Amino acid sequence: MKAIGVFLGVEPDAGGMFQYAQTVLEGLLPMHSNGIPVKVAYVGEAWKPLLDSFPFAKVEMGYGKFGLHFASVVMATRLPGGLARLISQLVNPVVTQMRHMDCEIWIFPSQDNLSYQVPFPVIATVHDLMHRYESRFPEVSRGGRFGMRDHRFRNLVDRALIVLVDSIVGREHVIESFGTDPTKVVPLPYVAPKYIIEPDPIDFDQRYLLPSKFIFYPAQFWQHKNHHRLVSAAALVRRSCPDIRLVFTGAHRHGYESLRQHANSIGMNDSIDYPGYVPNDYLAGFYRRARALVMPTFFGPTNIPPLEAFSCGCPVAVSDIYGMPEQSRGAALLFNPLSVDNMAEIIERIWLDDELCADLRQRGIAHATDWNQFQFGLKLRCIIHDALQSFQL
Repeated sequence: MKAIGVFLGVEPDAGGMFQYAQTVLEGLLPMHSNGIPVKVAYVGEAWKPLLDSFPFAKVEMGYGKFGLHFASVVMATRLPGGLARLISQLVNPVVTQMRHMDCEIWIFPSQDNLSYQVPFPVIATVHDLMHRYESRFPEVSRGGRFGMRDHRFRNLVDRALIVLVDSIVGREHVIESFGTDPTKVVPLPYVAPKYIIEPDPIDFDQRYLLPSKFIFYPAQFWQHKNHHRLVSAAALVRRSCPDIRLVFTGAHRHGYESLRQHANSIGMNDSIDYPGYVPNDYLAGFYRRARALVMPTFFGPTNIPPLEAFSCGCPVAVSDIYGMPEQSRGAALLFNPLSVDNMAEIIERIWLDDELCADLRQRGIAHATDWNQFQFGLKLRCIIHDALQSFQL
């Protein structure tokens, strides 16, 4: 059997997609152990130290940044998929290098533009189609983003042998949006990344001076992450709980300054900490010290932070939309992300009720045991086997 290829073109600041790609690599380890070669094509220095722990053949793509940029340009021109593949074979150096790696099938964990521009059998991933379901947010609709995203995903799902999605809701979105053959859209729910169960670095408490009790939300400051309403809800809670504290991690960009202005306008800045971007090795320490994760996002269908929180024994409250109730399976409190009052009610319950938090903590740990890295990898390998069978037929 020829090798299984994995293409890694996503950067660490892509958040969940970067983490998901690592989970896919973990899931392929038994294939390597059973004599099925796995080859990894990657772009970017950030992957080098992470890939050292994997026994796969690794090839850093020469002119990789150019190749990804070229794929983005081809996507932006909205050429038909067949023509895009023809041009990419002739011009894109990444496609040429992938051909020389001689893989039977390629897995794209990160919904790359390149995934429909290569002339090889592909298993592709659609993490979300929120540009269709939440187009009111400029980060997925402004400046032609809607049309470009739609072009990319339509071609991706048409080209792929198998389309991986995060949930039953995610599967319904793909089928509804593009009329895709239901048999090739397969839910493979996220799991928490492996590093989340590692011990805290010994310098954690010196590096991050956290409040003794706080609500945690790790997210970039995009509008759809809904920080503004979370701050407004906490302001309501502060009337009865003056010690309420929030900790927001994420790089200080996108809507960060707007959030600071909003918090200042309602007198909440002194109740919020902004540690900035947190490396993976330190992230679990936030969950372990937090009173709860409160995640009021409008995007899904599902998300990785609740799974990280479950694994760390951190109580969870999350938006009640899309696939998030499906993902949490009774292990989290749910609320309406549009309602500041509803969010405030949930936060106050979490802040004051120790028994509730203890119950949520136990439910989360059980949830993390029910669906874990072993089961993810087993299902992934079955999907690859089925894809290869269908391709060979």
